[in-house]
Amino acid sequence: MLAHIIACTIGVALDWLIGDPPKMPHPVRWIGTLIAKLTERLNKGKHRKLKGLLLVLIVVGLTTVITFAVIYFAYSINVILGIFVESILIAIGLAGKSLKQAALEVYNPLVSEDLQEARVKLSWIVGRDTEHLCVPEVTRGVVETVSENTSDGVTAPLFWAFLFGGAGLWMYKAVNTLDSMVGYKNERFADFGYVAAHVDDVLNYVPSRMTGLLLMLGTKNESEKPFAYRMKGWLRDAKKHPSPNSGWLEAATAYQLGIQLGGVNSYKGITSNRAKMGECHFELGPQHIIRSIKQMQIVTILFWLLMVILGGVFVVIT
Repeated sequence: MLAHIIACTIGVALDWLIGDPPKMPHPVRWIGTLIAKLTERLNKGKHRKLKGLLLVLIVVGLTTVITFAVIYFAYSINVILGIFVESILIAIGLAGKSLKQAALEVYNPLVSEDLQEARVKLSWIVGRDTEHLCVPEVTRGVVETVSENTSDGVTAPLFWAFLFGGAGLWMYKAVNTLDSMVGYKNERFADFGYVAAHVDDVLNYVPSRMTGLLLMLGTKNESEKPFAYRMKGWLRDAKKHPSPNSGWLEAATAYQLGIQLGGVNSYKGITSNRAKMGECHFELGPQHIIRSIKQMQIVTILFWLLMVILGGVFVVIT
């Protein structure tokens, strides 16, 4: 456990400072290639839920076993080498700096009043149609993405890394990648992606709520509403989101920043009316992108600190 705590700490620091080198081959791409090839073979004919289960078992099993074997082999040679290898695997499994950079790619043209460029950059990180969005709606897309992915991309993988080391993190990443590729409620994936989507919901259940609570407790309140009022709104609005987990992040962000998230989105011309979360004390603008990034950074530190404390208590007890 102590070695895992050290590796997680180094991994968080490396992601914060360096992120993912752009020319470095990323394991998520390898996982995605495996998923795509298996999906092509399995997602047809009858028993698609069963075949979807097989997909999850193969992808998650291979990812976890290979990662565990690499880490175990490194530790068997030397503890320092083991911590180094595990730290690298944890760092490249976290997406804090990548998320910050993606948000700034939209922020910069927004503040330069190049709305068209901001719309294009937003389309790189969201699934909704962006061609006709105004500045507040472009901002909303970025803030919602940063908020949701604070858990998906940072605290949830960190949670599983603290519990099970680098292998636990990459188990989570495999499930999360599966969900992003096949976990859709459409004709093609409704049955085949059923297991992947539900496993992802289970693995995110605790981290999303912990992260949302840390957002409420540890980030700046800009709405000037009392804490009890914001907590009541958070607990109510979080359940409105169609995802069982994402609402806990977006509602917390909305109440802390004094903004309203949710509303009408368009996906390939099809309108989707999402429930609204938070209260509109301020009109959404580019400054809220910067504030959502700061929220993510603060919560990352708080989440890491909480995991270190809990891990330290476990080490002392055992």
